Amino acid sequence: MSASTMSANHFDVLIVGAGLSGIGAGYHLQTKSPGKTYAILEGRDCIGGTWDLFRYPGIRSDSDMYTLGYSFRPWTQPKAIADGPSILTYVRDTARDNGIDKKIRFNHRVKRASWSSETATWTVEVERGAEKAIERFTCHFLFMCAGYYRYEAGYTPEFPGIANFGGRVVHPQKWTDDIDYAGKKVVVIGSGATAVTLVPEMAKTAAHVTMLQRSPTYVVSRPDQDAIANWLRARLPAKVAYGITRWKNVLLGMYFYRMCKSKPERVKQLILGGVKLALGPDYDIGKHFTPRYNPWDQRLCLVPNGDLFESIKAGKSSVVTDHIETFTGKGIKLKSGEELDADVVVTATGLELQVLGGLDVSVDGQRIDFSKTMNYKGLMYSGVPNLASAFGYTNASWTLKCDLTCAFVARLLNHMEAKGYSHCTPVRNDPTITERPWVDFSSGYFQRAMDKQPKQGSARPWRLYQNYALDIMTLRYGGIEDGTLVFTPKTAATAQPAIELKKAS
Repeated sequence: MSASTMSANHFDVLIVGAGLSGIGAGYHLQTKSPGKTYAILEGRDCIGGTWDLFRYPGIRSDSDMYTLGYSFRPWTQPKAIADGPSILTYVRDTARDNGIDKKIRFNHRVKRASWSSETATWTVEVERGAEKAIERFTCHFLFMCAGYYRYEAGYTPEFPGIANFGGRVVHPQKWTDDIDYAGKKVVVIGSGATAVTLVPEMAKTAAHVTMLQRSPTYVVSRPDQDAIANWLRARLPAKVAYGITRWKNVLLGMYFYRMCKSKPERVKQLILGGVKLALGPDYDIGKHFTPRYNPWDQRLCLVPNGDLFESIKAGKSSVVTDHIETFTGKGIKLKSGEELDADVVVTATGLELQVLGGLDVSVDGQRIDFSKTMNYKGLMYSGVPNLASAFGYTNASWTLKCDLTCAFVARLLNHMEAKGYSHCTPVRNDPTITERPWVDFSSGYFQRAMDKQPKQGSARPWRLYQNYALDIMTLRYGGIEDGTLVFTPKTAATAQPAIELKKAS
């Protein structure tokens, strides 16, 4: 690589991913650390991440947009539970209006990153375009906003006899426009957020849609519009109304989550009471809508305006709770002996989680196994310098935590600049802190990947509390130099790493 190319490809910060988190990271960086140069490397050819990738019928948020939206950009649409295209427009408008779109390098799939302590620099290797030409970038700080799952494929179990099925099988992550289900019998396998979204939407035109689940999930109905938010927005400036609504919903969410943990049986009866009210006393709530676990041991499923329940009552869809014995030529045979005829089967069976977008990371020549690291404040990793990642809450909106993470990264960079530090590294220097699983969540897609994930610790700053108010105090107002984050002063070799690399090339 020539010296001129190396210079053009050197930045203070590289952000990986141009989805919801990556665009937020760009905004926070350019507003809070305006002296820092940055670029966003995006593996696909467009902005949006999840909200562009998923195209299945009815795609929508299962969090309200007053908390899933950015802290700095009010959500002004009437619907609080927004459809995917509206969210995608919101993200793209944010990028365009703030000039962030001009910082994005599309079709740049990041594959490897290697850190040199000698120069305090990351060298990032990218596959560019369809021909996968190798290109290298360097940066002082690497900020991973690549999401938490594999974009290439979702998770589908090995179903017996699936090759014998005469219809079409599709995973929602791979939905295409040519999938025709109008007037056809559809089976949706799964009971999570994707399944409860697909079923009522497909049932509008399908002959019938069956949601086939091994076990039930907690399902909660909620209006798709926030009446208080719309009332406030009609009377107050947009930012003021948005801020009030955001905090209202944050506090209500925190209260409900605490209730789920402190009084699970009471909350369980409230949720099931709502389902019974929607479906009537004769419906078998116990079999189809009563999980074996407590509320918020797994994520709750939201159905706006009770659309799933309305579809079931209208006879357009139904729920079957059973196990698959085998696929047949015309459908699915269940272990109970029942057979479900199907023309289309949708495997809404989950995601495949991965760490840092599957990035191969090495530090001073040593490959990093992230399952052996401990997660610092939910955003950095023990023994890995100048690298952070955006990861949202499991019990609240994704963006709430990512906003705090992005602001903390900017604050950290400013602190390092002011103090003359070249890099910082989270160090496990307290032997009393023990390892715990990354998250306390029993969902299958989390459990399948738990052995590959970093650990959390038994106490601060390694503990993940999943608490927005506490994270505000820690990330926005807490001290930067806490004894765990170890800083290294700049030297002659690290002061101008781009120049050193140019000489070497």
